[in-house]
Amino acid sequence: MGLIDTHTHLDSFVRRGELPAILARSRAAGLAALVTIGTDTDDWTLYRDLAREHAGLVRYTVGLHPCSVTADWAGRVAQLVSFWGRAGTPLPAAARTESAPYPVALGECGLDRFHLPKEAAEAERIFGWQKAAFAEQLALAKKLGCPVVVHSRGAFAECVAMIDASGVAWSKVVFHCFTEGVAEMTELTKRGGYGSFTGIITYKTAEAVRAAALAQGLDRLMIETDAPYLTPMPHRGKPNEPAYLKHTAEFCAGVFGVSPERLAEVSTANARRFFGLSY
Repeated sequence: MGLIDTHTHLDSFVRRGELPAILARSRAAGLAALVTIGTDTDDWTLYRDLAREHAGLVRYTVGLHPCSVTADWAGRVAQLVSFWGRAGTPLPAAARTESAPYPVALGECGLDRFHLPKEAAEAERIFGWQKAAFAEQLALAKKLGCPVVVHSRGAFAECVAMIDASGVAWSKVVFHCFTEGVAEMTELTKRGGYGSFTGIITYKTAEAVRAAALAQGLDRLMIETDAPYLTPMPHRGKPNEPAYLKHTAEFCAGVFGVSPERLAEVSTANARRFFGLSY
């Protein structure tokens, strides 16, 4: 069974004219699908077009990344609903086709304290915008009943509290690039949420990340590249790409003590179920 890269960013490859080669290497590496993740208005329609052009391989999401949030965030978040059809009422899942590529999730959205400016007052002002934008996107996700891809950096407890308050079903929530520890993973799993893992899990210093993956369990595992970032071993230091997901998968198979085939089978089934990849 082919792997699914549940979180990648194809826009940089498009800009450099590299996408055909990237997708060819993805197929050669055995990827069954990849989910390219929206972060702002400049990639949402691009990804919708890619999902149509490469139906069956490329799926996409739309969302406003916390690091893209500025004073005018509300106008951009208001545009998200149009990707799910008129008045934000999506087609029934059975009616969706590869020629009408709806987003498979809303996101990535969330909170990020790491990239805030150093000046305290300005940082809190921007963080306030982030919280407002996240709350609005969670409200839309609840209305649509769609999955949510969460970006959380330096704000795990605050993200959890906001999701709790939103009423979004936790079974539809994934914290991508999970780099917290066992305690935080326990908070997710007891609520029914997920953490997905990047190439960071292959790094020597990532003992806590591996422990968190084991705490979540193989039966809930999803993996991602976050390409072009966070390249796994043995290519760390080079630009990442979806084809390198196989290295993360092989490493995770060792962590869980299963065959690569079993790891692929379970993680792919989890990704298909979470994102509703039925066509």
